[in-house]
Amino acid sequence: MPGRLLSTLARVAPSPLPKLDKPAKTHTAPLFPPVYSFEAPTAQATTRSQESLVMDIFKRHDKHHADKKTPKASPKAEVQSAATLNMSVESPPIVFYNSAQSSTGAIFSGQLMMNIHEPYVSINKFEMRLLAFVSTKKPVVPHCAECSTQTTEIHKWEFLTHPASLRHGAHSFPFSHLLPGHLPATTHGSLATLDYYLSAVATTANGDKITYRRNIDIKRAIFPGNEKHSIRIFPPTNLTASVKLTPVIHPIGDFPIEMRLSGIVQNKADSQTRWRLRKLTWRIEETQKFIAPACSRHIQKVGGEGKGVLHEDVRAIATDEVKTGWKTDFERGEIDVEFTAACNVALKPLCDMDSQSGMSIKHNLIIEMVVAEEWAPLKKLSQATPTGAARVLRTQFHLTLTERSGMGIAWDEEQPPVYEDVPASPPTYTDECEDPLSASSSRCASFTL
Repeated sequence: MPGRLLSTLARVAPSPLPKLDKPAKTHTAPLFPPVYSFEAPTAQATTRSQESLVMDIFKRHDKHHADKKTPKASPKAEVQSAATLNMSVESPPIVFYNSAQSSTGAIFSGQLMMNIHEPYVSINKFEMRLLAFVSTKKPVVPHCAECSTQTTEIHKWEFLTHPASLRHGAHSFPFSHLLPGHLPATTHGSLATLDYYLSAVATTANGDKITYRRNIDIKRAIFPGNEKHSIRIFPPTNLTASVKLTPVIHPIGDFPIEMRLSGIVQNKADSQTRWRLRKLTWRIEETQKFIAPACSRHIQKVGGEGKGVLHEDVRAIATDEVKTGWKTDFERGEIDVEFTAACNVALKPLCDMDSQSGMSIKHNLIIEMVVAEEWAPLKKLSQATPTGAARVLRTQFHLTLTERSGMGIAWDEEQPPVYEDVPASPPTYTDECEDPLSASSSRCASFTL
């Protein structure tokens, strides 16, 4: 049988292959070939296949755009830093007591913590700076970063003088500095803002930088002193206003105002002319000023170095009207008025400050009084008749708006005495004897000053 099969196969001639215009492509047959259908496709099936193909193309297009909109997270973000920085502040809140001319400043101290996450990390440089940022909302040139923000370095700490290798764990670097009392307090005004920041940077041997930044809030509190007495004269009349005010006011809380208006009566031969208070209004105005400097590129727009553009903003942080409550004495010719005033906390009033950068904030109390003239005969003073004449008396007084001092005191008042402050010690005693061979060789004590 094998011989017959081989002979049969040998005698079978191969059939001629059909001629093709292009060479046929060879394909490797799959392990499980698919089953093909030899039925002719209908028109409906063809339409459905075309629609599915179009929908498949749209789905792939949308998926491609969705992948572009939601990129995958970069592998660098997942890598943990070799070390992190943190800070522990040990000093109380920074408060400058009294004015900038007489304040001794405040001590700021703490510890800068470096937590190493790897077994060893080599640090080439580690320093921290105390910076002051002054930014304005109305710069000389809009969209110029250098014209909008000015940075000033106040102090610098260098924790490492040479490269060091730190092992795994927490490492503390203590720091301390006496902040000078002439620095202005942290202020966020409508024209400019003043902020203080601590910026720490640690540079590793690989060139990586570990950064840390912390905001520092500096306040100023002025101790209250004696009451202020002011006198205002309103020509061409004989009216004189004497006002008694508190030395300082605070953003929260009210304060009393006492005023005496004298010279309201003027006697003639047979008649009397007098002024009667009809209305009294008061308001507290806050005046913000800022001189916007220019950077080195735009310095010619302000006229040269050291010059800038002055901006001023005035707003009322409190206002009220007093219609009654005063006492009128025509015999003495005086009107006594007492009322209380307070700042509107909702308007967020700012404290007084004056900075060398050109930023200043001041407050004024403005009092307006409406007085009407009356005429009365000396025989019947009760029958007064209005003459129709009236005047508006306007005066203003400077107010010092500051934070409350609370129970705090200046740092130089609570520190122990230093060596130079110790008073003179008691006299030194020495033992002496006039004649050691005498019978009465008793020791006598003497002292020298």
